[in-house]
Amino acid sequence: MEFWIIFTKLTLILYIAFQSVQAHISHISWIVLTILLYFCVNITVYLFKNSIIKQLLLILSMGLSIWAYFVVNPVFSLLFPLSMVELAAGLTEKKWVLLILPLVPILYIDEMLRPLYGLVAILSFMIFTFTSTYSRICLKNEASLDAMRKKLQKVTKDLNENTEYIRQSEYTFKLEERNRISQEIHDKIGHSMTGALFQMEAAKRLMETNQPKATELLQNAIHISKDGIENIRMTLKNMKPPTEQVGIHRLKLLVENFNTKQSIKTLLTHEGNLDIITSIQWKIIHENVMEALTNAMKYSHASQVSIDLKVLNKIIRIEVRDNGAGTDTIKKGLGIIGMEERTAALNGKIIVDSSHGFSVTTLLPIPS
Repeated sequence: MEFWIIFTKLTLILYIAFQSVQAHISHISWIVLTILLYFCVNITVYLFKNSIIKQLLLILSMGLSIWAYFVVNPVFSLLFPLSMVELAAGLTEKKWVLLILPLVPILYIDEMLRPLYGLVAILSFMIFTFTSTYSRICLKNEASLDAMRKKLQKVTKDLNENTEYIRQSEYTFKLEERNRISQEIHDKIGHSMTGALFQMEAAKRLMETNQPKATELLQNAIHISKDGIENIRMTLKNMKPPTEQVGIHRLKLLVENFNTKQSIKTLLTHEGNLDIITSIQWKIIHENVMEALTNAMKYSHASQVSIDLKVLNKIIRIEVRDNGAGTDTIKKGLGIIGMEERTAALNGKIIVDSSHGFSVTTLLPIPS
C-alpha cells in the first residue's frame, strides 16, 4: 500500500513542478524548497510505526500544502487531499468520511482549480481505498499461509513420530522373533541332533563287537534324525504365517497406532473368509485405510471412526466411516484421487459419501 501512495504523491509533485515551470514563476527557489520539504516530511511518515508520530507528520504535510497554496503557488493545494485521506483513515473506518473530508476545501480554493482539485481528491480516495483493501487481503492470505505452515509442521511431526514408532515396533518384533526361533532350535532341533550323534558314535564303537546292538542304535539315530528334520520343517512353516494373518495384523497395528496418537476412537471389524484376499489386495486395503484415517484426522472433526472389512461372494468391501460433520460438496483432493488410482489398478472402485458423516468405501473384485 505504501508504495502506491508514495508513487501517487511523487506523480503530483512532478505535475506541480511541471505546471510551475510552464507558468514561468520567478521564485523557483521557493518551489524547489517547498517540494523538498514536502518530500522529506512524507518519506519520514513511512519510517515510523508509531501512529501518533505518523498523524503529526501528516498534519505537518497538510499544513505545508496550505502554506504553499497561499505563499508559493495555488497548485500546491493538490497535495492536500491524499494526506487528508491518510490522516482520516487512522481515525475512522467510515468510507464516506474519507471521501467528504478531502472535498471540503474545494469551497475555499481558487475557482479555476476546483475541477482539478475535485478530481485529485476523488482519485486519492479511490487509490487509498483500493490499496488498503488489497493490503488487508494480502495480510489475511499471509496469516492463512502461516496457519497452514504450522498445521503442515504439526502433521509432518506426527508423521515422523508415527514412522519412528513403526520402525521401533518392527525392530522389537524382529528381536522377539529371532529370540523365539533361536530358543526353539535349541530346545527341539539341537537336542534331537545331539541325541542322534550320540547314537551313531555308540554304534560305531559296537560295530565290530556287537553288530545287532550297533544296528539298533543306528536305527534309533535314523528315527531321531527324521524327527529333527520334521521339527525343522514345522519351524520353517510356522515362521511364515498365512497371508491373511499378515494383512489383518498390519491393519490392527495401524488402528492401534492411530488410537495411541490421536484422540479419535477407531474401531476395526472384519467378516468373511480372509484367506482369499491376495497380498496386493491387502496392500491396497492398508494404504486406502491409512489415507482415509489421515483425512478423518485433518478434516472431519469427528470423535469416532469405524473400519469395516467384509469378504462377500464376489467382492471385498472396506468402509472407513467417521461421525463428523461431513460436507455438502465433495472435493476430491490428491488423497482420494490416489486411492481411486490404486484401486482402479485392480479393477476396483472407490465410493465417497458425506450424507452421514464422511465415508470412503473400497470395492475390490475377488479373483476367480
